[in-house]
Amino acid sequence: MCLDMLELEIPETTDSDVALVQASQNGDTAAFEALVKRHDRTVYRIALGLMHNHEDAEEVVQGTFLKAFQHLDQFRGDAKFSTWLIRIAVNQSLTILRKISSAKEISIDKDFQSEEDNLPIDIADWDPNPEERYQASELREILRDKLRQLHPGLRVVFILRDIEGLSLQQTAEALNLSVAAVKARAWRARVQLRECLSKYFRRGGPGKGAARMRGIELHSKQA
Repeated sequence: MCLDMLELEIPETTDSDVALVQASQNGDTAAFEALVKRHDRTVYRIALGLMHNHEDAEEVVQGTFLKAFQHLDQFRGDAKFSTWLIRIAVNQSLTILRKISSAKEISIDKDFQSEEDNLPIDIADWDPNPEERYQASELREILRDKLRQLHPGLRVVFILRDIEGLSLQQTAEALNLSVAAVKARAWRARVQLRECLSKYFRRGGPGKGAARMRGIELHSKQA
């Protein structure tokens, strides 16, 4: 897999998605195959970010599209098809994580209390630019390792917001959370990652510029 440090853009495919979904609901299997081809890489990246295992991520992808196909009649168009699909992928990932974890339950809602009452503040950029301090492969490996240590409820928000580039509203819809809760979790995730990575990114070193977490891609668009 090619791992380029590029900021991801979410394609605006809403109108054509709706047409393909409608055709799929009417029995057009080629239309559903087109939906799979359009969204499978995004689903895979999200699954890989949560699972940290290629085999499990592939299982999530297969399960996501199977469930989407089986329940396509339940899609009413209240949200984007991509948002609906991401919600399924997250649930599939949590299901597998529960199976392979010693914990009885893994939830994106566990241990997060009164999030709406504690709105996040902005986190300052790191300086110097990490590309000037580390090889790209080393940086990605460090970030993947630290991201793996986050609670799934924080990790999934960070993946959707900072890696996939979803808006606050899109992330909230995908995870069935309030916008305030998404903002709070994104803040917590960034704070925890910053604490874990502080020894790698010190102020006062050589170089100019700063690296925002949003600008660091862990998984490329290309499989």
